[in-house]
Amino acid sequence: MAAPRPAAAAPSGALETCSLEQILEALKLLLSPGGSGSSSLQNTKHDVLLETLKSNLSALETKFLKDAQWKKLKVLRDEIAHRAEWPQNSEDITWIFTSQTLLLLLCLKETMTRLVADFSPGKPNPRTPEAAPALSPDTLSVSQQKTFQSVLQFVVTLGVCPYLMPGVGVPLRDRTEFGAVVQDIVRLEAGPPPTRRLYTCCRVLLDLTQHASLGSLVFCHHFGDIAAGLCQLGFCPTKRKATAPVEEVLTEEERSLSRGALRDVLDQVYQPLAVRELLILQGGPPQSCTDVKTQLRCRAPAWLRRLCGQLLSERLMRPNGVQAVVRGILEGAGAGAAGGTDAEATAADWKKCDLIAKILASCPQQSLSPESYYKDICPQILDLFHFRDQLTARQFQRVATTTFIAMLRERPELAPKYLLQPMLAPLQRCLDTAEIPERDMVPGTVLVTEEELSQCVEDVFKVYVVANEPLPVLLDSLLPLLRVLFSLYSFTKQSVSHIRSLCQEILLWILVKLERKKAIASLKAISGLDKAAPALHPQCQFKAASQGGILISIKEAISSDDEDEALYQKVSSEQIQMEHLGDLLSHCQECGLAGDFFIFCLKELSQLVVENEAEFKPKPSCYASLLELEQHQVLLIEDRERKLLVLQLLAVLCERMSEQMFTHVTQVVDFVAATLQRACASLARDAESTVGSQTLSLSMGLVAVMLGGAVQLKSSDFAVLKQLLPLLEKVSNTYPDPVIQELAADLRITISTHGAFSTETVSTAAQSTLNKKDPDWKTEERPQSSHDTSTEVAQSRPEQEQTPVRTGPGFREPSTSTSQPPGSVTTEQFREALSAAYDPQVPTRAAALRTLSQWVEHREARALEEQKKLLQIFLENLEHEDTFVYLSAIQGVALLSDAYPEEILVDLLARYDSGKDKHTPETRMKVGEVLMRVVRALGDMVSKYREPLIHTFLRGVKDPDGTHRASSLANLGELCQHLDFLLGPVVHEVTACLVAVAKTDSDVQVRRAAIHVVVLLLRGLSQKATEVLSDVLKDLYRLLKHVVCLEPDDVAKLHAQLALEELDEIMRNFLFPPQKLEKKIVVLP
Repeated sequence: MAAPRPAAAAPSGALETCSLEQILEALKLLLSPGGSGSSSLQNTKHDVLLETLKSNLSALETKFLKDAQWKKLKVLRDEIAHRAEWPQNSEDITWIFTSQTLLLLLCLKETMTRLVADFSPGKPNPRTPEAAPALSPDTLSVSQQKTFQSVLQFVVTLGVCPYLMPGVGVPLRDRTEFGAVVQDIVRLEAGPPPTRRLYTCCRVLLDLTQHASLGSLVFCHHFGDIAAGLCQLGFCPTKRKATAPVEEVLTEEERSLSRGALRDVLDQVYQPLAVRELLILQGGPPQSCTDVKTQLRCRAPAWLRRLCGQLLSERLMRPNGVQAVVRGILEGAGAGAAGGTDAEATAADWKKCDLIAKILASCPQQSLSPESYYKDICPQILDLFHFRDQLTARQFQRVATTTFIAMLRERPELAPKYLLQPMLAPLQRCLDTAEIPERDMVPGTVLVTEEELSQCVEDVFKVYVVANEPLPVLLDSLLPLLRVLFSLYSFTKQSVSHIRSLCQEILLWILVKLERKKAIASLKAISGLDKAAPALHPQCQFKAASQGGILISIKEAISSDDEDEALYQKVSSEQIQMEHLGDLLSHCQECGLAGDFFIFCLKELSQLVVENEAEFKPKPSCYASLLELEQHQVLLIEDRERKLLVLQLLAVLCERMSEQMFTHVTQVVDFVAATLQRACASLARDAESTVGSQTLSLSMGLVAVMLGGAVQLKSSDFAVLKQLLPLLEKVSNTYPDPVIQELAADLRITISTHGAFSTETVSTAAQSTLNKKDPDWKTEERPQSSHDTSTEVAQSRPEQEQTPVRTGPGFREPSTSTSQPPGSVTTEQFREALSAAYDPQVPTRAAALRTLSQWVEHREARALEEQKKLLQIFLENLEHEDTFVYLSAIQGVALLSDAYPEEILVDLLARYDSGKDKHTPETRMKVGEVLMRVVRALGDMVSKYREPLIHTFLRGVKDPDGTHRASSLANLGELCQHLDFLLGPVVHEVTACLVAVAKTDSDVQVRRAAIHVVVLLLRGLSQKATEVLSDVLKDLYRLLKHVVCLEPDDVAKLHAQLALEELDEIMRNFLFPPQKLEKKIVVLP
């Protein structure tokens, strides 16, 4: 460090006899407190301080003269004083005291330097406890460091702060009460001049810093005051109106030395500390202050502000300068690096972040050009995102994000080049438009490492999503990478990765923030409809990495034998990506983007229908070469792929989107318009289809629903609806179906009159559409419209729905919402339902069975009176081969058994226990399903029927039919779950049965069922298993271990392993019960 010339070294002989303890004792003597006066007046405090300084100086001189042990120290001090170049005598007692203190500090420094130079530690013996290295002789103890710090505080208070100009540093008067007293007792008019005093103190303090341990103690607490003094000494303008100009006191060489010392000190100290102290010296903006002294304190001189700005810019331009500036501003008072804990601290943090962003975004004057500045600074800003420490990273991320956005706004022509491109480089490197070097095209080469890709995705998430500033430059920079990001998102959906949620949030953010046309174009590119959009390079692939992330590597070469597998992988990957696109769009329904993209796909489908007329057909005679024929075939294949892709997209969207996909009338109108256009295109080709007619009817039904009052339409909505008039007119004139023609004409009239005139056809179509959407829909009473027909239809509909009637060949099942109250089923309705239960039409029979089941569930008196007849009907329908029929019958028998278990359960058990000669195995299986539902419905009441149920199921385990044995075991497991302690009398029988079946049965399904019964038994009993199964628990454990070790079937092994885990959990809780904090209160007699 270039510092002012230090004092001359003392002779070696004197240094040899001086000890650190003696020098520090002398310093402590100078700091000894004097007697405190009884008065608290200011003048008395001044006098007390002056008397204390005089008495301490006198005591020190007396000690030097009378104590022989201090003689060597006195010689050392005198020699250093003799070689000192500053005046030591003065009429000001404060300066005399400061001079003597500085001399003793120099003695301390020289002594410590000499002791280290003469120190030669011996080699430690590793076999003894004293194996640690010897302590350096210049090491200060804790108490000695405190003494040194106190001496430094006196030196700075008496020798530096009083001589600083107003506005330079923090005034001494504003620091402590003692500082105000010192400010008043210093005599500036006495010699030497104040500037010379300041120069001397700064010189000695810098000389002390040449010793490592002393330098850290000096800079730790007093760097700001030393820097303020050096700024004033080296940079204060010389032309001033003061009575003692600076040039008369300091030479130009001394001023130059001060300037060099300042820069060396700034380079030497901890950079955030330097930044913070320079900001303090620079001061804040001007404030409205009435007091003159306050005004001087609030505003630093202009030359100092310029100097601090220049020095701060130099700190910023250094390596890691951005981090130093950020730490210097964030650390210290107020909210720290981890952020504040209350609202005020958090607000202060954001203000600091904005301040740092403005500082970093502004190009300093010292920089050669804005481009060179951004080239040096931007990599450091990107590094702020990558701190591993969470407390530091949270605040630094705020700064980096705010600075990132500020630089993009300040320099939109430079920031993308030096900020966005480096950040997005890992994704841009693997685009199909990028040129990959030949050396990197070797199969298996890692193009983007796991760390690079994870860091890139995290940075993009912080800059785009967290900052949430949709600047055009940000949106445009990410558009070319959307297909790669979506491919990455789709890959993470197939595995577990920590970047999946980040990719999803990034994609959703940009799709929502983009203009709707650009968002649709982006979805078009993501889905593959836009082949020109940049995508993942065909030779690149995503691979799972070792740390839970993803990497990008070059694909392995595909052999001729693997071409079919590669084609299958490609097709399945495209299908999966379509499903993931549907999942992504399911989050965009509220903003309307999903609906708009669905309409876009419908329009694409209509366009494909039109283009189908001009389908390419090979004409060999017209082609001049095989190349043209090949090009024709390629175009034909691409056209087919596009059609299949559009159909695939529509299928996925229809499957994944909910009914809230359309958020406003315009989207519904666009949907209907696309459907009408497709219908008109089909009419032009004479290609009418049943599906097309149904779609057309549904779309026009939606318009009828809106016009019928389901949506409150405004005049602006009718303006949008008028877009359908030309298409409706074309359909009404050309469509062959007269019903659709009439509906199109009536809709056209209703839209043209803004709903003032509406026909019965429109109301009927609206109600029909609502019924298709929800069969249980019931029209509510609506206000009177301008046309009476719609009101009459709405009022007549509930009357038609009160009684279920046959509609053609079918039987209508009454809905839950429109069913009659208990006791209102008439004899005619009941007979009709009984008759329909034997109808040869499957839908009619199934609907009748479900109706009878609902009546039993609701305890209809008419149905309960005929319980035997109903049971006979349900049991006969169990024989039906149609799934819908026999499942409805199973539900009916279960509900009937729940109502009358004693009468019906016996009959069911007899059927289940019968042989093959009476009932087919399928029927017995269906009865078993009924019994399982009955056991579940009875719950705890099943204990009443324990004996017949258990005996029947145990007999069923011995049945020759393996399927029946498995069914009996499944029912046995369901029953054991509900018996709890009532299982005790038969637990040995059940256990013996399970052990025998699991070890000896030849059917693997039966062995699986037996082990599953053990799982259900342990799971149902839970902590009660140790009591209920106490006698057989060891047998069950041996059985499970036997199955795990010897069973060849993997499924049975899995069931056994699950049972062992249940048993392990039960025993752990039994042996080590959870500790509960309970307070037992006992009432004494």
